Amino acid sequence: MTGPPDGIEALVEGLLKEIGEDPTRDGLLRTPGRVASAMRYFTEGYGQDPVQILNNALFEVDYDEMVIVKDIDFYSLCEHHMLPFFGRVHVAYIPNGKVVGLSKIPRVAEMFARRLQVQERLTMQIAETLETVLQPKGVAVVVESIHLCMMMRGVQSQNASAITSSIRGEFERDSKTRAEFMDLIGRRRDPFA
Repeated sequence: MTGPPDGIEALVEGLLKEIGEDPTRDGLLRTPGRVASAMRYFTEGYGQDPVQILNNALFEVDYDEMVIVKDIDFYSLCEHHMLPFFGRVHVAYIPNGKVVGLSKIPRVAEMFARRLQVQERLTMQIAETLETVLQPKGVAVVVESIHLCMMMRGVQSQNASAITSSIRGEFERDSKTRAEFMDLIGRRRDPFA
């Protein structure tokens, strides 16, 4: 390492010492810099604006059927232990005069995932952003994931997964619309019925 370590590097170096390691040994010499770089990447969502991501790709379209983008892979860090949780996001909305470029939906999901998170907030933030910017007739977001904090420590449950949802507008009011969404994303049983 050349020069003094930056803030994250210094913290990682201190952490290595606290757990009984020698940060000057060959295998760990560059670890503080690598961790600092990784943490900046894992949390780059703090520097992004979801409204700006969506506003650059809004289009007026006379279409009022369900739009779904499913199986969006994501990786995030749990804010309680800073351990990874990852899985898939499924998003649907019913347009109300405007649509958004399909690639923007995964970008919004990724942006929120690249912050310290809890799955419940991640789910709501995606739905709230789409609802605010698109003003659709309805929005539905389902997030399915596994959490390393449950697998590696505490309960050490290797097969547990978590499912969260945020269902708004027509998806909340109309059980047929909600059931169609659940069917199309491969969740045959409607957990809200």
